[in-house]
Amino acid sequence: MPFCKFRYLPAILWVLLSTALWTLIFAAAKFADGALGTFQITLLRYAGALATALILARATGGLAAHRSARPGAHFLRALCGSGAAIAITWSSAHMVLADATALSMTYGVLLVLLGILFLGERPGPVLIWGSALALVGAGVVMFGKGAFHDALPAGPALAAVAGAVLMAFEGLLIRVLGLTEKPLTVILYVCFFGLCLMLIPAWMNWQPISLSALFLCIGLGPVAIIAQYCTIRGYRAAPLSVVGPVDYSWMIFAAFLGVIAFDESLGPTTVIGCALIIGGGVIVSRARPTPSPEGREK
Repeated sequence: MPFCKFRYLPAILWVLLSTALWTLIFAAAKFADGALGTFQITLLRYAGALATALILARATGGLAAHRSARPGAHFLRALCGSGAAIAITWSSAHMVLADATALSMTYGVLLVLLGILFLGERPGPVLIWGSALALVGAGVVMFGKGAFHDALPAGPALAAVAGAVLMAFEGLLIRVLGLTEKPLTVILYVCFFGLCLMLIPAWMNWQPISLSALFLCIGLGPVAIIAQYCTIRGYRAAPLSVVGPVDYSWMIFAAFLGVIAFDESLGPTTVIGCALIIGGGVIVSRARPTPSPEGREK
């Protein structure tokens, strides 16, 4: 099959690499096994990421070279990301984890809708079918893990949906900002604002931490820088209707990480769901490019 038929493959590969790295980063709380709070880990990660970004900025013209004309949009993006993290963490603690995850993963569909509403994207039938297949695959994985087997508590369910909405708006802002500004500029602003927004939640949930754990959490920062760069590159190179469904690959990486690191097993529904997600991604990669009203990549 000719390589040129996979028109969105570069963007998909960027997002896949980003998703794999974020899976490892978000698994840090599970590796810690409750010894550290999620907000505490996130704060330290932001600190490490900001320090790394500042070093990179100094080597590429200084902070003046990365000044944005839209700091408000960067703050809104950080606010959406932080709000999503809080909403999803709270909902996961107050309802069945599989239910919370399943509701949160609806952000892929919401991301496609935001692309249509705000960016004028017009996904063709190939994109629609590929996206639908990936969504079905995600649903199969979560149903196999016990999602929606019991009645949903209203409050936590609404929080999980709110988290999905905030994640979708964050993705929209990544697309818009990534098309007009340098990746390092986007990274600098989100690290600074994210650090500020995480201070209070982290302080309220702070737990004693060893020196080795402190450095390990801060060390997640440089990894997050690479993951953010991959996210921005992927979101710049393809419409939201392409990159949104690809984010469901998180379930594939999480499933295999569970097998490798946490001695979990892959059930038949997980295998089937992952296969459907991969199939949807292959279909999406072959979709025809659609005109973008935002202009070409910088």
